[in-house]
Parts: sequence; C-alpha cells; structure tokens
Amino acid sequence: MSNRDDQPVRMNFESILQNEVPKGRDGKHKSIVSQMLSDLDQLAAGSALKIPIAALPDSKENIRSALNRATHQRGMEIATSSDAEFLYVWRTEGEK
Repeated sequence: MSNRDDQPVRMNFESILQNEVPKGRDGKHKSIVSQMLSDLDQLAAGSALKIPIAALPDSKENIRSALNRATHQRGMEIATSSDAEFLYVWRTEGEK
C-alpha cells in the first residue's frame, strides 16, 4: 500500500525470511515424545511403557498433551495412566 505521495507505508513489524521462523512444535517436548513414539512402535501387544515422572522434562499433563497431538497426527490410538511415580502409555488399536 502507498500513501498519496506514492511513498511506501512504513511496516509496523520487522520481517524475516520464512526459513528463519522457529517451528512451533519442535520445542521442548519433541525429544521425549519422539522417544515415546519409537518405543510404542516396538512395544509388544499387551505391554505398556513405564516412564518415570521424574525423568520428564515438563509436567506429565503437558507431556500427555504433546503425546496426544503426535499420536493423533500419526493415526495411532493410545491410552495413558499414571500413579505418583510413573506415566504408563500403551497402544489401544484392536482393543475391544
């Protein structure tokens, strides 16, 4: 857009190249979620991952949310449970 004198209108915000934009979901949960997904891919039917809550980089609720987003993107069905010490994760495909 231009003003009456054909002078460019000053931008309100700085611009950067798109390849320099940080990728939103490549954040602090990516590593732990990738590890969980890899282990889930190798998990035997009827087994669950037993993950120490103390080893999680964030709250179990935030990790569950990140894992839920990732598994939905992959079309993978999982279930989770937890107690005071561990987060349990298992695949539910084929369960009735």
